[in-house]
Amino acid sequence: MTTTTAAGTDAVVPERYRYAVVPHIMVDDAAAAIDFYERAFGARQDIRIDAPDGGVLHAEISIGESVLMLGDTGAGAPFTAPGVLGGTSVALHVYVPDVDALAARAEAAGAEVLQPPTDMFHGDRTAVLRDPAGHVWIFLTHLENLTPEELHRRTPTA
Repeated sequence: MTTTTAAGTDAVVPERYRYAVVPHIMVDDAAAAIDFYERAFGARQDIRIDAPDGGVLHAEISIGESVLMLGDTGAGAPFTAPGVLGGTSVALHVYVPDVDALAARAEAAGAEVLQPPTDMFHGDRTAVLRDPAGHVWIFLTHLENLTPEELHRRTPTA
């Protein structure tokens, strides 16, 4: 399903996911992460507030029409970067017009490809990547709308 946003651009996000929770991730070097996201994912930096110690207190980037907040971990902060945890329990899903092109660009910029672009049972072409900060990204290009019944019929069984 293609929708038109207020800005008049076509969106390739299924209607169900047009309005979503805005993730706020923490990294050990937000400036480097922003640079990576710009090179790898075509992100644009919308807002950046530098901390007095030279780190990034808060930043917002956009990848397509999706917004992501991020900042540096710091002393006393209630957040931890994935590297400290030995991984992450969260994956960030972003719909893009061309998942193949994004995955190639991201890999060239240094992303680890966990799953190359693949047509999936749920109707999306999907790539799974890990960024240098340890965050897992799932990029999708929507291929078809499925009824709940068709989705259940297609779901692989163990």
